[in-house]
Amino acid sequence: MNYLFIHQNFPGQYQHVVRHLADRPQNRVFFITQPNTNEMRGVTKLVYPVDEAAAGALHPFLPEFDQAVRNGLGVAELCRGLEAKGIRPDVIVGHAGWGETLFLKDVWPDVPLLGYCEFYYHLAGSDVGFDPEYPAHWIDGPRLRTKNAINHLALEAIDWGQTPTLWQQAQYPAPLRRAISVIHEGVDTDVAKPDPDAWIQLQRTGVKLSAGDEVITFVSRNLEPYRGFHIFMRALPALLKRRPNAQVLIVGADGVSYGRAAPTGTTYREMLLAEVGGEIDFDRVHFLGQISHGLFINILQLSAVHVYLTYPFVLSWSFMEAMAVGCLVVGSATTPVMEVLQDGQNGLLVDFFDGPGLVERIDEALSDPERMQALRANARQTILDQYDLKTVTLPAYLSLIDDVAAGRLRQHEPPTP
Repeated sequence: MNYLFIHQNFPGQYQHVVRHLADRPQNRVFFITQPNTNEMRGVTKLVYPVDEAAAGALHPFLPEFDQAVRNGLGVAELCRGLEAKGIRPDVIVGHAGWGETLFLKDVWPDVPLLGYCEFYYHLAGSDVGFDPEYPAHWIDGPRLRTKNAINHLALEAIDWGQTPTLWQQAQYPAPLRRAISVIHEGVDTDVAKPDPDAWIQLQRTGVKLSAGDEVITFVSRNLEPYRGFHIFMRALPALLKRRPNAQVLIVGADGVSYGRAAPTGTTYREMLLAEVGGEIDFDRVHFLGQISHGLFINILQLSAVHVYLTYPFVLSWSFMEAMAVGCLVVGSATTPVMEVLQDGQNGLLVDFFDGPGLVERIDEALSDPERMQALRANARQTILDQYDLKTVTLPAYLSLIDDVAAGRLRQHEPPTP
C-alpha cells in the first residue's frame, strides 16, 4: 500500500507506526513535513516551504488561522505534484491541528483521510482559566472560538479522527466526537522499564545517585505553569526540610510550550528561584536542562518519587513512560491524569494547587518504600495492559488505519470518561 503521513515536525506522534509500516517491503511510505533534519529508513520525506504572513497584517486572533491556511495550501500543492507524477496514496494520516490536512480532499477527493485530533479549546473546564494565578479574560472566549475554526474545518475534511485519550475525545462537541477513535501512541516498554542497577553521577556536584536513594524527579519539556512547575518549586523548601537526604532532579528547558510566556527578559525558572531560591539547598537540587531520551529513562529508573503535575491538558509522554518504568508517581488530581492513575492503586494523587499536600504525599511515599512497591508494580502493569506499544496500541492503530482505508467505520456514541 501507499501510505501518506503529514505532520509539521516529522515524525511527531507517528514515529512508531511509520517505522512499522516502512519496514514492510510491500509498503511505500511518504511523509510530508516542514523543514527539519530528522530522517527515517524507508520513508520518503517531502518538505513543503513555510509561507508566513507579514507581521502586523492581521487581527491578533487570526495569525494561527492564516498560517493554517498557508500550511494547507503548501501541502496541497506538494500533493498535486505527487499526483502529477502518478503517486497516489491509498490512505492519508495527518495531524488536523495546524491546517496541513485542510485541502487534501481538493486534491484527492476519494482518498480516505484519518486525522489526528489533539485538542479542542474551551474557555472553562479545561486548561484556560484553570489556574487562578493566571486567570482567563472574557476576550479569551472569542479568541478560542476563532482558534477552534481550524478544528472545525479540519474535522469536516477528514473521514475519521484519532485521539490519544478519552479526556481529549470528550473535549470535542458531541456531534464531532462520534467519529473520533481513542488510541494512544503507546509506550515502548522494552525501553521504558525498571532497572534496579541504574545510577547516575551528576557533573556539577560529582554526587553519584543510585536506585534506592531518595531521588525525587520532576520532568517537563519546558519548566512552566501548565506542568505545575510553580507549585513544585514552592513546595521544595518544606520538602527539603522534611527529607534531609533527598536529592531533587529537575529536567526541562526554560522556554514555554503551552500557555502564556514569562515576562520579557526572564523565565519561569528565574522567577521561581527569585521567589524561593534563598530557601533551597542547591547541593541537593539539580536543574539538568534538556537531556537525551536515554538519560531521561536512566533518571526515571533511579527515581524514588516522580512528581507529575498538569493543568487539564494533553498528557505528557514522560508521565506514561514514568509509569512504564515503575516509578512511584505523585500526580495531580486533574482529569487527564486520573484517566490513567488511580490513587492508592498505581500511584498517589494530590490536588494540583496543594503544595503542603504535595509535600505530605512525597513524604508518605519515601517513608514507606516497601508498601510503595505494589503501586510501582501496578503502575507498570497499567501501561503493559492498556498502553503497551507492541501488544496494544500499535495493533489497534494499524487496524484503525486499515478500517479507514477500507471505509468500514461508522459514527458511534463514545463513552463518557
